[in-house]
Amino acid sequence: MRNLVVFAGSSHPALGEEICRRLGIEPGKSSLEKFSNNETKVELYESVREQDVYIVQSGCGHVNDNFMELMIMLQACKTASAKKVTAVIPFFPYSRQPDVPYKRSGAPLTRAPPLTVPSSPRTIPSSPSTIPTTPLTEVDENPFNAVALSRLSNEMERIAVGQQINRLRGPPLPLPPAPPFQQASHGLAGPGYQAGYRQWVARSGTLVAELLECAGADHVITMDLHDPQFQGFFDCPVDNLSSLPMMMRHIEQKIPNFQDAVIVSPDAGGAKRATSIAEKMRMDFALIHKERRSPDKPLKPDLMLVGDVKNKVCILIDDIADTSFTITKAAKLLHEKGATKIYALITHAILSGDAVERIQKSYLDAVIVSNSVPQAEHTKKCSKIQTFSVAAIFAEAVRRTHNGESVSMLFDSNYDFV
Repeated sequence: MRNLVVFAGSSHPALGEEICRRLGIEPGKSSLEKFSNNETKVELYESVREQDVYIVQSGCGHVNDNFMELMIMLQACKTASAKKVTAVIPFFPYSRQPDVPYKRSGAPLTRAPPLTVPSSPRTIPSSPSTIPTTPLTEVDENPFNAVALSRLSNEMERIAVGQQINRLRGPPLPLPPAPPFQQASHGLAGPGYQAGYRQWVARSGTLVAELLECAGADHVITMDLHDPQFQGFFDCPVDNLSSLPMMMRHIEQKIPNFQDAVIVSPDAGGAKRATSIAEKMRMDFALIHKERRSPDKPLKPDLMLVGDVKNKVCILIDDIADTSFTITKAAKLLHEKGATKIYALITHAILSGDAVERIQKSYLDAVIVSNSVPQAEHTKKCSKIQTFSVAAIFAEAVRRTHNGESVSMLFDSNYDFV
């Protein structure tokens, strides 16, 4: 392909090489290193002048270092006179911090701040004896003194009338005690907590979008954003690819008698994603709802299953698995409700901490994840983890974008990526 250069970042070089192999080109030559003080060093050994450049970098591993490396590579290509630079980010970093949640609205203060008092208030004489006397000759000679004296007299008359009204009203009534401050239910007191201030969490979504555009990104290609509103933070085009067609194909090819299986969403947030697969494949659907325990009902279960899974195969659908608490607890509930086999299909399997060990000890029979983040170490530690490649869909997206073709076909479940 002419005028096309694809660079692979250090976060997931194997995925970048697979994308280039499907495109029939060699990966762009570059040097990605770090200085002794952990500063990122980027050198490009490929001419990008008037070229269409694509940089593949996933938001995994050392997220901040990889994101900084991506921005430096974007800036390096822009400085080297690249015609267009596209950031290919299979797993978008900070995608779970797009904006303030809908339950946290309004200003950060829970009550109105106290009225401010001028630092230098104007003093008014309390009795006529304190009024400075000015000879009539000076007043006549200086008109400014006459104006000041007139204003002072008017002010004294106003004060005298106010004092008379207060004497007629009688002594002032005592003020009621101020109610104790009630802390917001969603905020917790911590170090540096101040009375009257609600916990305010910084949201990094807008900042990440602005940093990418400032670094020189003309286009962004990603997959399964945790929150679709993230696309609105960009002024440049954003193609949010979907892994659902590849998941559906995996279900058809790898799970026997999938028509009798049940698609399960592990939480209410992923219900739309799971129902989309269930409707297209004409399968049953179930939802796991998380309930908050009330003090008067401590024995009430915190998870509730909506749907019938007894003696059926269950397929959990989710976009991100980080600590794996959600899918393992969901699998336990499905097992208690009589499910025969339990699968989980995850787009972005970060699997941080002891998530791999938690999956190995869970009731999950298999966890199928994409290679949007590196999975080599995870598959070695856990026999239940299987992978499917998303290189085909990203390679096709790069090819179509480079040739000026539409990418809408990539969302079709019947499209053949092989």
